[in-house]
Amino acid sequence: MRRAVFLDRDGVLNRTFVRDGVPHPPDTPDELELLPGVPEALELLAAHGFALIVVTNQPDVARGAQTREVVEAINARLRALLPLDDVLVCYHDTPDGCDCRKPRPGMLISGAAAHGVALGRSFMVGDRWGDVEAGRAAGCTTLLIDEPYSHGDRCAPDYVVADLAEAANLIAALTK
Repeated sequence: MRRAVFLDRDGVLNRTFVRDGVPHPPDTPDELELLPGVPEALELLAAHGFALIVVTNQPDVARGAQTREVVEAINARLRALLPLDDVLVCYHDTPDGCDCRKPRPGMLISGAAAHGVALGRSFMVGDRWGDVEAGRAAGCTTLLIDEPYSHGDRCAPDYVVADLAEAANLIAALTK
């Protein structure tokens, strides 16, 4: 079984647009801006043998504020720029009650099944409490990128880091 690093998308790989204290994804592929150090961090994780799987909630599709096609175009651009093994998306909103929307672990479980990943040997890196809770529910070691909007008081991550570069260095050190 392989090991994986599951990654939230917005706020972990690319810049978010914070309005009224709430992070929002880019509206178009042209607005996509990788965060500093992301390509190098993913190269380090890939060199350590980790599958790199993005798990992202995109509820604006269910809310009618975004289209599935634009989300898929943004994800295609990310895949062209970064060494990602997969990008899994939940298009539902909270009232839909699906199993894939974080903080539920559905995307991690299906990603693990698709890629032969041992969840107990894997990591979840996110910038919000729901990412941490999804990772914990799936049995992964969790890392929270601490942001003002993270709501870290709602979760108990295994580690708190400043960015993906710090997360990648820590994961590499933990798995030597």
